Amino acid sequence: MKTLLVINSSPNQQSSVSRELANGYSRDWARNFPSGEVVERDLADTNLVTLDSATIAAFYTPAEHRDEQATRLLALSNELVAELQRADEIVIAAPMHNFSVPGSLKLWIDLICRVGVTFRYSDSGPVGLLAGKTATVITSRGGRYGVGTGAQGMNHQDPMLTTVLNFVGITDIRHVAAEGMASGDGGKVKAQQQLSELFG
Repeated sequence: MKTLLVINSSPNQQSSVSRELANGYSRDWARNFPSGEVVERDLADTNLVTLDSATIAAFYTPAEHRDEQATRLLALSNELVAELQRADEIVIAAPMHNFSVPGSLKLWIDLICRVGVTFRYSDSGPVGLLAGKTATVITSRGGRYGVGTGAQGMNHQDPMLTTVLNFVGITDIRHVAAEGMASGDGGKVKAQQQLSELFG
């Protein structure tokens, strides 16, 4: 059974463009894979915290040596990692916040990048351990920051997410962006069409 993991990161749970696009993609996916499962992770409803020294120490402590505190500190990270490991396909939905991703998504990244779990070090550098998965990155932006625009160099959203996904071994990545939302719904309509076309 195929599994789709949808990660929503917008703090706006009522009128978010990235959420709307991700929901539409999920519906199309469910129609194409009627026996599949859609798992939703809403970061706005997840009790995410910044990493502290104790949590980082727990990351590097072998499982058999972790005490009760370390086990508790790693509970959410383990849950988020398990969702990724189980998924065949991942959707990351994110608005642009100050040229990059929302803070909740950065906290998620910090919790899923785990040495020996989602990546390992080798003589030639880090190797991702989540290979064989597909990711669709759905972004929304008030301005226009895509390829060929004057503000392309200010877009730290797409490069960051591509780098993180590659780092954990996910290299089959599709990007769909709703650009120029401050000027109207044209960017959203175009993004909806692009997402629908992914299903033929």
